[in-house]
Amino acid sequence: MEPKVISIYHASLILDWVKIIYVDPAWNIDLYKDKPSPDLVLITDIHYDHLNVDVLENLKGEFLIITPKAVYDELTDDLKQKTKILNNGEEIDFEDFKILSLPMYNLTSERLEFHPKGRGNGYLIEKENFKVYIAGDTEDIVEMRNLKNIDIAFLPMNLPWTMSVEQAVSAVLEFKPKKVYPYHYRGEKGFSDINKFKELVEKENKDIEVILVNWYE
Repeated sequence: MEPKVISIYHASLILDWVKIIYVDPAWNIDLYKDKPSPDLVLITDIHYDHLNVDVLENLKGEFLIITPKAVYDELTDDLKQKTKILNNGEEIDFEDFKILSLPMYNLTSERLEFHPKGRGNGYLIEKENFKVYIAGDTEDIVEMRNLKNIDIAFLPMNLPWTMSVEQAVSAVLEFKPKKVYPYHYRGEKGFSDINKFKELVEKENKDIEVILVNWYE
């Protein structure tokens, strides 16, 4: 069963997949007032556009939070009580889902300080052999390029913090997800050209569907 993707803002999204999975609920609790309550919350990194403790404290319902250690250290004691730390390479079962933590980090010398390897998590979520990859803030790392049989991928492309459109295209053409969503594409000088991303990917591999969503409404 394919999840319904609910875009929220920038890097924040919801997967409606029998269970409700929030990814990086940040910004403002008002963004979630009309959304279903989460069963699972995944946080990728410590930066404000991925982690907002006030938002987490005001989400309704009972839910498990999965984070890297750096994020866990930023949480309140109450939030820590319902949080599981997942380090890069570790896996956890949640209901019928397998959640694998993958590295997310910068490669380019002038960007290394933004996302050091080991601090943040990308996530591979699998249910009944359907696989969703949340890249988080990363460049086109080998761990991404080595992925196989990905059904849906979410890739950032905003300079100087993650990767360029061309890097994202190169990675996608290598690991070949069935569908890919550009997200997290507002950079230092405005928005990355996601239409160019779509054009370049589909020119080289028409089997990869690029889905464009306005994450900044």
